[in-house]
Amino acid sequence: MKSSGERLSDRIAPGVLTRVFPPELVDEVVVGCGRPEQRSRLLPARVVVYFVLAMCLFSGQGHEEVARLLKQGLERVRRWEKPWRVPTTAAIGRGRRRLGPEPLKVLFARVCRPVAVEEPAGAWYRRWRLVAVDGTVFDVPDTGANSGFFGRPGSDRGQQCSTYPQVRRLPSCPPRTSGRHLNHRYCT
Repeated sequence: MKSSGERLSDRIAPGVLTRVFPPELVDEVVVGCGRPEQRSRLLPARVVVYFVLAMCLFSGQGHEEVARLLKQGLERVRRWEKPWRVPTTAAIGRGRRRLGPEPLKVLFARVCRPVAVEEPAGAWYRRWRLVAVDGTVFDVPDTGANSGFFGRPGSDRGQQCSTYPQVRRLPSCPPRTSGRHLNHRYCT
């Protein structure tokens, strides 16, 4: 962390996003899913896609902070040149509803590729591909729909269940890729 409180990830993440998910591909997917803008907005569909991806990178930050970090990062990689103010959380929510999940599913399917090929030692055992699994849990808004879909895990604090519904994420990735995932299109 720098003395100003800015982390290195704050500076590089938006550049990585635009490299892995080029704007032309994002626009193609948005149009292909029937989600192009009907009018000029503060949050165009492309920016909403990058925002949702940035929320995964900055999961500990609020919506407005993620939007600010995304804007600064896109300015650094010269992908954002117009004056722009960070939208409110409500505006971000409306943008996400307009976009819907379909463009992100299609984008994932278009970009997701294995990193490990047969050459690197440690990526395969005989004919089986090796993977590493890691997990984390995210709290989601406390709504009836989220509780019904995601559930509430038990609590060791004497309560029957946790305060918020939670999403459990267990990504898998190939071991020993020597950091090559930064240079290849990679999602798990």
